[in-house]
Amino acid sequence: MQTYKAPLRDVRFCVHEVLDFVSHYRALESELGAEEVDAVVQAVATFAEDVLVPLNQGGDEEGAHFEAGQVRSPQGFADAYEEYVEAGWPRLGNPAEYGGEAAPYSLKLCVSEFMQAANHAWCMYALLNDGAIKTLLGFAGAELLERFVPRLISGEWMGTMCLTEPHCGSDLSQVRCRAEPRADGSYSISGTKIFISSGEQDFSENIVHLVLARLPGAASGTRGISLFAVPKRVPDASGALGAVNSVRCLSIEDKMGLKASATCVMAFEGAQGWLVGEPGRGLNAMFVFINKSRLGTAQQAQAHAEGAFQTSLAYAQQRLAGRALDAAEDVRPAALIVHPDIRRMLLTQKAIAEGGRAFVLYCAKWVDLADSPNAHVRARAERRLALLTPIAKGALSEWATEATDLGIQILGGHGYMKEWGLEQRVRDVRITRIYEGTTGIQGMDLLGRKLLGPLREEFDGFTDEILALAARAERQRSLRGLSAGLVGGVNLWREITDVVAEQNRSDSASVGAAAVDYLMLAGYVCVGYVLALSALVAQERLDAGDAESAFYRAKIQTTQFYFDKMLPRIHTHAQSIRNGSASLMSMDEASFGLGV
Repeated sequence: MQTYKAPLRDVRFCVHEVLDFVSHYRALESELGAEEVDAVVQAVATFAEDVLVPLNQGGDEEGAHFEAGQVRSPQGFADAYEEYVEAGWPRLGNPAEYGGEAAPYSLKLCVSEFMQAANHAWCMYALLNDGAIKTLLGFAGAELLERFVPRLISGEWMGTMCLTEPHCGSDLSQVRCRAEPRADGSYSISGTKIFISSGEQDFSENIVHLVLARLPGAASGTRGISLFAVPKRVPDASGALGAVNSVRCLSIEDKMGLKASATCVMAFEGAQGWLVGEPGRGLNAMFVFINKSRLGTAQQAQAHAEGAFQTSLAYAQQRLAGRALDAAEDVRPAALIVHPDIRRMLLTQKAIAEGGRAFVLYCAKWVDLADSPNAHVRARAERRLALLTPIAKGALSEWATEATDLGIQILGGHGYMKEWGLEQRVRDVRITRIYEGTTGIQGMDLLGRKLLGPLREEFDGFTDEILALAARAERQRSLRGLSAGLVGGVNLWREITDVVAEQNRSDSASVGAAAVDYLMLAGYVCVGYVLALSALVAQERLDAGDAESAFYRAKIQTTQFYFDKMLPRIHTHAQSIRNGSASLMSMDEASFGLGV
């Protein structure tokens, strides 16, 4: 029963009409034009629909296999990866000097949505390399680059991120993994890492683990952590594979979702590794991987919202139940889609999927600029991404859980059954609210480390950009309500930022208490911004007499629904923030268990 079609028209609307990727690429001195972009979009869409969708449900039912330290992926998964590599897709968006196909990263992120929606678990093997590549390119020396990067870019080898340990999750100050210097300039890495996606797999002949560990005498806390590249098999200087390294997969996790993806417990037992970057600066280097992964997680979530919407819409259009509001008593039952509450749920899914897509792709343009050789451009882009990435990851993962759950509600009892695929989406998407930092961690990063710290000026500039769009929309009579809503949202976001800053002067718990509410409020305003931009472009197309009038009217109507029914949620979040931390912190720990 599982189906999925890549939303090509909406992707092209975002890429060409709203965000104008082609002009953006021209400014980046890329030769990609509209035809080349569309060709890549279509080709990856076909791969996702024809190859990955048919493997998704069976992969979930079969799961990943583990025996004697070896992982075997579900039937067809490794073959699909071979096809992916043969098509050259891992090379897209990577440097030509290491064998890549030069293209802005935003194009790769654009088409990744199709694969994530089609088969999230397969992507947990296949799409992790880019973060490893970017980290190595940013911090590794020439010898390591030549040894590892070309084969990561080709897809022959794959990379992992090894942070979490059994005694510590997100608090990396507790990392105990050790790195001892060797006489040859390499290091001996020892320790256990858990929750390692694709730590062992049957897709590639080698795996390059990026591992956080401590050197002898290193400072405590995060300042004493260094980063090391630790291959499964040790290559020589030319890249030819040598002996198997002292790295073992001890087990794979039995998970709620993503059952086809191997989440591994890895033991490094004096494994040979090489320092990446400077000693004690490992977390700085790893944040290149983490930040890329956070935006990727936002897209994973958004892709599930799109998939859930497609299934829900198809069912609501076909299933007959109840009478239309204006129907005579003797008429036959109407399709579900005529009922207001079904429309509420469908439009919520549609707004999350389409607004989330536009927001992720807006952020993707800034990722391109963060790769600029111009230091000023690069620094500005890094500031903007530091502001937006936690919002995208946190808000979209929360909303995608809502969107997939609404899919089950629309289908009723059928949604609760496995055959429609929504039950799997609910299980699979749930992890997006946890990995790469929970929603609470994203909120504290956004508020405590950034907006109450060095990024207030960037925040002011971004909200000025939103207000400038609101002024453009106000000049369109049909969009004046959206303009007013956007101005109100920005003003509230600014006001509540000042409220938390004031609370923080006298209440050390205020940031933690406000973090999630604050992030969600920010998310609603940000997605309102890109949806309002979309509606403005759509209205301009209608005014020009464009033949696709139904598509553009639907875009405006979706935005209007969002502003009428979803954006008002910001007032609840704002009131919760104003209420402070007292009710959270007043109960003593012993009282939590009273009544048990």
